[in-house]
Amino acid sequence: MKQILQNIKSGELTLEDVPPPALLPMGIRVRTAMSLISAGTERMIIELAQKSLVGKAQARPDLVKQVIDKAKKEGVLNTFRNVMSKLDKPMPLGYSAAGIVEAVGAEAATFSVGDRVAIAGAGYANHAEVNYVPKNLAVRVPDGVSFEEAAYTTVASIALQGVRNCKPELGENVAVLGLGLIGLITAQLLRANGCRVIGIDLDPKKVELGLKMGMDAGVVSDPAKEVDRFTAGRGVDHCIITASTKSNQPIELAGEITRKQGAVTVVGAIGMNIPRDAYYKKELEVNISMSYGPGRYDIAYEEGGIDYPYDFVRWTEQRNMEAVLDLMARKLLDVKPLTTHLFSVADALDAYKMIQTAKKPFVGILLSYDVEKHQKATVQVAKADALPLNGKLRMGFVGAGNYASLHLLPHLQKNPKVKLTTLVTATGMSAKQKAKKFKFASGTTEFEELLKDDKTNAVGIATRHGSHADFTVRALEAGKHVFVEKPLVVNTEQLDQVIAAYEKANEKGQYAVMVGTNRRFSSMARQLKDFFANTSAKQMIYRVNSGHIPATSWLHTAEEGGGMLVGEMCHFIDMMIYLSGELPTSVFAQKMNVHNDTVSDMDNISIVISFDKGSLGTLSYNTVGDKTTSKERFEVYGDGRVGVLDDFRLLELYYMGNLNKKKTMNQDKGQVAQMEETVLGFRQGISPIPFEEIVMGMRVVFAAQTSLQTGNAVSLVASKKEELVADA
Repeated sequence: MKQILQNIKSGELTLEDVPPPALLPMGIRVRTAMSLISAGTERMIIELAQKSLVGKAQARPDLVKQVIDKAKKEGVLNTFRNVMSKLDKPMPLGYSAAGIVEAVGAEAATFSVGDRVAIAGAGYANHAEVNYVPKNLAVRVPDGVSFEEAAYTTVASIALQGVRNCKPELGENVAVLGLGLIGLITAQLLRANGCRVIGIDLDPKKVELGLKMGMDAGVVSDPAKEVDRFTAGRGVDHCIITASTKSNQPIELAGEITRKQGAVTVVGAIGMNIPRDAYYKKELEVNISMSYGPGRYDIAYEEGGIDYPYDFVRWTEQRNMEAVLDLMARKLLDVKPLTTHLFSVADALDAYKMIQTAKKPFVGILLSYDVEKHQKATVQVAKADALPLNGKLRMGFVGAGNYASLHLLPHLQKNPKVKLTTLVTATGMSAKQKAKKFKFASGTTEFEELLKDDKTNAVGIATRHGSHADFTVRALEAGKHVFVEKPLVVNTEQLDQVIAAYEKANEKGQYAVMVGTNRRFSSMARQLKDFFANTSAKQMIYRVNSGHIPATSWLHTAEEGGGMLVGEMCHFIDMMIYLSGELPTSVFAQKMNVHNDTVSDMDNISIVISFDKGSLGTLSYNTVGDKTTSKERFEVYGDGRVGVLDDFRLLELYYMGNLNKKKTMNQDKGQVAQMEETVLGFRQGISPIPFEEIVMGMRVVFAAQTSLQTGNAVSLVASKKEELVADA
């Protein structure tokens, strides 16, 4: 399919052929009929992308500070690679479109195939022939409203939310500063609300258009004087700022033209250095309107499909979308005069050239699409005959997020014993771009396309945690080795399913499962293990000072992330299993009472693990410490020896009064060695980590969950005995 993509690193804007997006359970897949270019917002993104690295840094000083902090902890080289990886991602453009539903996810049954819908959201309602959209970001289009009109729904919802925050009353005087798309729609909504509207803009043609669309008055120059005349010297009751500029002029002008105890509502991105004297003496109220309504930026609402109760949150972003479409159907909102240009998606780059050069006046720019066009599920990147077998591991991969792109795929690409076959991602743009970058033969959004390739004998998985088990089981059933990024599963039911699939697959042949608990492959971790190789029982203390992850993150959901205990702490449990060379026998866990709604108590816990040959391990994991200190510190004691591994940059080994100290400039957490050994092992049909250790690592995690619930230690020996009896 065709899609407009912006490269943030190079600044290049392209029209690409990419696979259609995957259909996820919580949403719908839509054949786009029309999409609206938001000239102000999209031009700002393009201009930022075209800046040099220095220019980007100057534009986003907040991100520069994050980079500096990361470099202090992880080293300059690792940080540089991370930043370059993020910059290299293509960015989809567009956030307001309309089309026809072609497929419905299992949890989005309120929609049907063939429904005409308006869709919203950056990253969802893209300038693309096919879009996947979560169900709360889509609404049906009423009869009598065209796709051209419906394509304005998102932008109109932004305007409507601004009016709602303004709370105008019948007959009040309202000024609209900035008569772009949102400003002109805002003026119409205010008129429909019974207000007298005066529009202000530097462009006389936009003022003229606003007057034709129903504004009571329009101003190009000397706005204070004209507002004085319009309000009989009283000043406007409300001023809604819909302009987009770094200048502080709009907020200053708003204070000048608004009456005492009036209100200023900010919708556009403007300079916000509020002149205290003017606002103080008039006791002006300032409101900031957030996008297109409650639910925006809430992952649970937008991605998880959890709606807010109608009786308590009357207007959500979805219900605002429904409202503006209803106004269009009742002819109270007319967006047709806003369309100044219509381009086919094939000519979309010409539309952006016009925006950037501003050679022609424009307001609303629409892109049209052929909803009947056949769309290929897979895009070839390299010729098939360029990938001969030659005894090499032929590996496909599902998931290409930041971690996989930085730590997994580059090492597979460079390995001469590997040929990368098919890359599967949720979005077509990522499938195409990452497949090309890492030299896969093809890119797709359909996992089945990878599984049915008989020549592919291994699958890598780096998707959200909740999907790991399903992908692993399906890959094993297809007769392929599996590398899955941690965690292997998110609950005990999934663990049982993976064990069953592994055992069934190995009845037919020799198939390996490897999990990406990479820290045991670190050079310093191996030196630490060698240092304690001939010792007896060991005391292990693993302190993790993790950064705070908001409780609203998908990582904390039971279905997708499993929480930090499942998704992150499995790393450190695996390190203790590796270092001790023993298997866990019992687990006891306790959590902090943080007394903070933004912090999860389950992210601040201590776990004590007993091992079968006498070793004892304690994991102390917290999210309430200072980020500037090291994240991980692993201390090991035994037989007169002490080993301290600090953040994988410093290793201290103490024995008989002597200190052997090793320090590196950059962290080595074992990702490179992990992938090398995975390839080597898969070619022999084995995993670098024994399957029993992988399973026991997850059993410790789930035992810790049980211990936290019951307050008691949980034995792992009993469950093992039960398995032996069952096997017998």
